[in-house]
Amino acid sequence: MTALATGAGAPPVNLWLSEARATLSLAWPMILTNLAQTAMTVTDVMMLGRLSPEALAAGTLGHNLYFMPVIFGLGLMAAASPMMASAIGGRLRYMREVRRSARQGLWLAVAVSVPLWLLLWNTEAILLAMGQDPALSQAAQSYVRALQWAALPFFGYIVLRSFISALERPGWALVVAFICVAFNVLANWCLIFGNLGLPALGLTGAGYATTLSSTFMFLGLVAVVSLERQFRRFSLFGRFWRSDWPRFRAMLRLGLPIAGILTFEVSVFNIAALLMGRIDTVSLAAHAIAIQIASASFMVPMGLGQAVTVRVGRAFGARNAQAITRAGWTAFTMGVSFMGLMALIMFLAPRVLIAGFIDLDAPENQPVVTMAVTFLAYAALFQIADGAQAVGSGMLRGLHDTTVPMIYAAFGYWGIGLPLSVVLGFPLGYGGVGIWIGLCAGLTVVAVLLLSRWLRRGKLMLFYA
Repeated sequence: MTALATGAGAPPVNLWLSEARATLSLAWPMILTNLAQTAMTVTDVMMLGRLSPEALAAGTLGHNLYFMPVIFGLGLMAAASPMMASAIGGRLRYMREVRRSARQGLWLAVAVSVPLWLLLWNTEAILLAMGQDPALSQAAQSYVRALQWAALPFFGYIVLRSFISALERPGWALVVAFICVAFNVLANWCLIFGNLGLPALGLTGAGYATTLSSTFMFLGLVAVVSLERQFRRFSLFGRFWRSDWPRFRAMLRLGLPIAGILTFEVSVFNIAALLMGRIDTVSLAAHAIAIQIASASFMVPMGLGQAVTVRVGRAFGARNAQAITRAGWTAFTMGVSFMGLMALIMFLAPRVLIAGFIDLDAPENQPVVTMAVTFLAYAALFQIADGAQAVGSGMLRGLHDTTVPMIYAAFGYWGIGLPLSVVLGFPLGYGGVGIWIGLCAGLTVVAVLLLSRWLRRGKLMLFYA
């Protein structure tokens, strides 16, 4: 077992400031990239909301069903980031190690996409089995059958983004993402409403727009890593057909728990949307608006979590215990502080946030607006916990510690959050408010457990070294 370097005495203040600058430098392009990716879904929701409340509700059902298996695949792809970061930190044949990890990540993307496509092709039958409205289920299927092809290029984009982020050059992913956001707006405008001479496809047009945008995102990063000098020297696509089964299995061992963590969390929110659909269309539409606002806020701690995985991973590869500690606590402080600010905004100015999704003055929208304001108040309650668990999970990923956090996620989200949502929402009659209270409870439990795990990081560092 390799000993971890600890240094002598407490690190000087300038080391913490240097870490803060390095974290911000790495995190802000990741945050903006996450926001850009989320903007594609937000664009779909906003434009479908202008189409009709029914289109918004059907699109929400379809996207939530689509996102469940996609988030599992995203977790598998996320294993590439700590593997490449620790290889770079170790500096021993790191170019070959990074290239092999990226290659197997792309192999994994293909392997995951095929069963995902087969599953999502049966969207209507799945939603009907869940007790959803038949008309909404049929409309959702037309949306998902156009959207599902976005999964493979999206997974490929995540692997390539992990590669350039491990080299601390995430700006390229930001550039590509923002170009594709603009394209997605244009594609939605044309394909949903039939502008510029294209057919008005409604829900189906929104799905095709996102698929085209995801494809362009992947191809954009393919061009970047093939042409930019610092990336080109890794020859990521050279001998792409060559297998590396030990690394493939290692990526699965690390990625499956990450996929489990993300799936447990996101599926609870997606099931919450399905539960809202069992209440009424107003609750579902209001939930769609509130959850999109909360998701946009979450992109900041999520980006910090991705950045701290790289920072902790590189320090872990170098076996530097103090650098691991600085990297973790720096990102954690930033994430929790930002989410505290967002909680205040959601409490004090909810209608300003909601106005971007629905016409506040239209009489037919008033029930949705009123309920969305209520839901945002509960979203504000879990902002700090959400930020803590997002960054905390990234901190532990940098140490290659994923299995126990997955168990924590299962317990918090499915053992506490989901049952509480169901009990409060239906038998006790609190409806949508009860569902949101359950979400708050689950997030808080997971945040506390992950933080307690990080506080025992000394033992973790020795174990994973």
